[in-house]
Amino acid sequence: MPSQKRTEPVVLAVSSGGGHWTQMQRLAPAFSGAQIHYATTDASASEQVAGRNFHVFPDANKDTPVRLLLCALSLAWIVVRVRPDVIVSTGAAGGFLAIRIGRLLGARTMFIDSIANARSLSASARLALNVADRVLSQWPGVASKAGAEYRGAVI
Repeated sequence: MPSQKRTEPVVLAVSSGGGHWTQMQRLAPAFSGAQIHYATTDASASEQVAGRNFHVFPDANKDTPVRLLLCALSLAWIVVRVRPDVIVSTGAAGGFLAIRIGRLLGARTMFIDSIANARSLSASARLALNVADRVLSQWPGVASKAGAEYRGAVI
């Protein structure tokens, strides 16, 4: 069966809830012309992207190893189903996991660290430095100190 050629890039935008989600929403204009899929930990956020592809995964962090495993499995399923060309994340752990999984499937990836990390990169961003195509900090001093890039602030 011949595969259908996509006419627009597929972007998977992954973030935890709260401030990470708010920052992702501020990036929405950058996804113009792409087929966008949002993935977050907060099911109620679907109201903010009505009519868009929306996925939910369990929230987790390094202190919740069982939930972290469930988060990774859920994100693996999302990435395999969506088959994104690009994965963009504003954090946190789930964003790093999606990027890690996406890289295995050939997706281009970008991790944008939270503006709240004004002194150093988050743990997820530090991990992403070794995996993602691009890691951005929203603070020039943090970017230069950590080996990330600075391209401005989302907020």
